[in-house]
Amino acid sequence: MSPTLFAGLVAGAILVAVFGVALIAMLVVRERGESRLRSRLAPEIDVATGFEDRHPRPMVASMVRGGKAIEGLVDAEGESGRLLMRAGWRGVDQRVLWYSFQGVLPILLGVLLLGFWLFAEVNSKFLVTVLLGVAAAVLSFLLPRWILRGVAAARQRRIKAEVPLLIHLLTLLFEAGLSTRQALASLVREGGGVLPELGRELDLMLRQIEAGAETSEALKNVAEVLDVDDLHTVFGVLRQVDRYGGEIREPLLEALDVIEERRSLDLREKVNLMSGRMTVVMVLFFFPALMVFVAGPAFLALIRALGDVNA
Repeated sequence: MSPTLFAGLVAGAILVAVFGVALIAMLVVRERGESRLRSRLAPEIDVATGFEDRHPRPMVASMVRGGKAIEGLVDAEGESGRLLMRAGWRGVDQRVLWYSFQGVLPILLGVLLLGFWLFAEVNSKFLVTVLLGVAAAVLSFLLPRWILRGVAAARQRRIKAEVPLLIHLLTLLFEAGLSTRQALASLVREGGGVLPELGRELDLMLRQIEAGAETSEALKNVAEVLDVDDLHTVFGVLRQVDRYGGEIREPLLEALDVIEERRSLDLREKVNLMSGRMTVVMVLFFFPALMVFVAGPAFLALIRALGDVNA
C-alpha cells in the first residue's frame, strides 16, 4: 500500500471518529428540549430509575450503559461522581454526553486499530498491533478519567480565585444587616456576573435549604464536594456563626488574611520553582550562545595565529 493511500485511510478514520462524537452531541442537544417537555407532561416518571434506562433512544442508552460499565471497572470508590460534581456536570444531558463519550471511545480506538491491522504495511506488524492494542485499551479506560480530573481541577482553580471577592461581598452584605441566608440569596441574584462558578453552587445550596436542609449542613456538603481549602475556611466561619451566632465581620476578615497569606506563600513557591527552571534554560541555551559570542573571536584569532606560525 502506498503511503498516500494509508494517510488517506487514517484521515478517513479520524473523520469518522469526529463525526461520531458530533452525532452524539447533536443527539444529546436534541433530547434536551424533549426531556424538558416530557418532564412537564409526565412528571410521574420514576426518578429512581437510571436515566440511561428511560432514555428514548436505544443507541444513546446503550452507549451510556457501556460508559457506566467501564466506569464501574476502573472506579470502584465512586470518584467519578464526585469529579462530575466538582466539574459542574450535574445535569442529565451533561452526564449522558459524558457516559456516551466514555462508552464510544473504546469502539473508536478499536476501529482505528482494526484499520491499522488491515491496511498498514510495517515491519513486525503483529507486535506493533499488539502494542497499539494495549495502548488503546489503557487509553480507553484512563483517558476519560484524566480529562475529567483536568476539568474538575480547572474549575477548582476558578472557584479558588473567586473566594476573596466572595468574602468582600459577604462582609458588605452582613454590614448591611442581612442574615446568612439573605446574603447568599443576594449573591445568587446579583452576583452571578462576578461569581460565575460560586454563583451556581450557591444557587443549588439555596434550593436545598428551601427544600428543608439546614444551612450549616448545606454549607458543609458544598465545601466537601468542591474540595477547595479557601472555601472550606469561609464556609466554616459561616457555619459557626449560623450555629452559635456572634460577630461575623472580623472572622471573615481574619479568614481573608489567612487566605492572602497562603496565596503569598504559594506565589513565592512558584517564583522559586520558576527561577530554578529559568536557570536550567539559561545554562542549556543562553550560556553556550554567550560563550560563542564572547570567546569566539579570541578562539578564531588564536587559530589564525597558530596557522601563521605553522606556515
